[in-house]
Amino acid sequence: MNAGRSASPVVGIVGLHGAYGRWLRRFFEERMGLRVVGHDPAGDDTLPPHELVRRADVLIFSAPIRRTPELIREYVALADGAEDGRLWMDVTSTKHAPVAELLRSRAEVVGLHPMTAPPKTPTLKGRVMAVCPARVEAWREWLDGFLSMTEAECVTVEPSEHDRAMALVQGLVHAAHMAQADVIRDFAPALGGLERLRPLRTVGYELDLTVTERILSGNPAIYEDIQFENPHVLPALDRFAEAIDFLRTRVRQADDDARREMRSRLLDANAAFFGAPALADGSHGFERLGYLLADLESPDYLSVFLPEDHPGSLRALLAVFEHRGINLASIHSSRTPDGELHFRIGLDRAQVRAMPAEEIAALIAAIQAEGIGRVLSGRGLQRT
Repeated sequence: MNAGRSASPVVGIVGLHGAYGRWLRRFFEERMGLRVVGHDPAGDDTLPPHELVRRADVLIFSAPIRRTPELIREYVALADGAEDGRLWMDVTSTKHAPVAELLRSRAEVVGLHPMTAPPKTPTLKGRVMAVCPARVEAWREWLDGFLSMTEAECVTVEPSEHDRAMALVQGLVHAAHMAQADVIRDFAPALGGLERLRPLRTVGYELDLTVTERILSGNPAIYEDIQFENPHVLPALDRFAEAIDFLRTRVRQADDDARREMRSRLLDANAAFFGAPALADGSHGFERLGYLLADLESPDYLSVFLPEDHPGSLRALLAVFEHRGINLASIHSSRTPDGELHFRIGLDRAQVRAMPAEEIAALIAAIQAEGIGRVLSGRGLQRT
């Protein structure tokens, strides 16, 4: 069997030390047990590109969007046919240009877009992966196995269709939130800043602000490239600007005709397009997120990490509360900023407020002393 088509190919990563390069390395080494080699265009000379091309059975380009097509061209010229029979892939947020460059090679070609920042989890479970299998034959079985192990929701799509969709899914959404941030930056200081707006928040404002802050806390180059490197974004932005201008003009006009025109175009026509079933599902989803946010804002909770994740672990943890007659208001599983899975257990506020401080301390000690879990935090429970 050709070594490159075996179950254990050598994986090469161009951009090994970038955010996704590091995540991919861990995935291939720890999840799939594969050997990973690589090179980083940002100054890493440990493995020269010509050696990477020679050694890698699977070569993945994980570089900034603006640089990826150029890098692929360089590697195609460098390989000069030696890539025949191997698999080359990329993991950028645009697909048409990278895949077109990959197809200039003699390798089998797949374009990938994990539609999430590199997660803190070992897989992409619960996330979407766009897959553009442009030229895949001998590597099909291995590719299917790899995608299955990512646990992502894989969506097969043509590169051009992907980029048109991303103009709406990413480009338009990011643009709206960046513009909102710009407006908030101008107007919020006169109201006392973000901290004075927060007490008056709605669920919609809180969700929007969460997305905005996520964007602003990320790598600016990624959001810049999503706007500038996808040619389908500009028409979407033009149309977005026109819709905002339409609304602004009607609000400035401020008469009954303006109100009717605004409602007809921006509410009634769009509601008809989305359709009643989608609107009902969206409204229900919004309410669920509102309940979740309310739970997460509750000041009385314990955040507990369960080191031994096996059947019965959660039951043992809950038994500690049961034995002490403590009611639970909510329970949610999530991850800490370091990626550690934990349970956020909301407690009945009235009951907790009536508990002596020593009982709360005993509860925390019991959880930790019995080896059930480690209490990470407990806002509102520590009282003097």
